[in-house]
Amino acid sequence: MRKLGQVLNDRGSKYAVSGCDARDRAEVDEALKDLKRDKSYAKATHNTWAVLLSDGGPLKGDDGESGAGMVILRMLEREGLEDHLIIVTRWYGGKHLGGDRFRHVQTCVRAYLDELAA
Repeated sequence: MRKLGQVLNDRGSKYAVSGCDARDRAEVDEALKDLKRDKSYAKATHNTWAVLLSDGGPLKGDDGESGAGMVILRMLEREGLEDHLIIVTRWYGGKHLGGDRFRHVQTCVRAYLDELAA
C-alpha cells in the first residue's frame, strides 16, 4: 500500500490519498481492511475509493461521501489505469465544503497519479 499521507487541509477537513494494485473485489476488500488497520484511517470520516478492474469493470465506494467514488473512477478511466485501487481519506473538520470537496478529491487523486508516474 502506497500512502501519500495528508495532501491538503480546508476549513478543518484533512485529506489523504493511498493506493495499491488490485485485480478483483477480494483484493480491494483486503486493501481497505489493511488501510484501516492504521487507527487514524479507521477513525476517518470517509474512505472513498475506486478501481477499474480489467476483468470486472468499474467498482467504487463513497463511504458516505456521496459522489466521491465516481470522481476517482472518472480520473482512473481518463488515465487508463486498470487494476489499481485509489482511496481518498477525509477527516471531517466540522464545516461543510459543498462542491469544494470534489475538487479536493481530484487534487488528492492527481497527487497520487503524479507520484505513481514519478
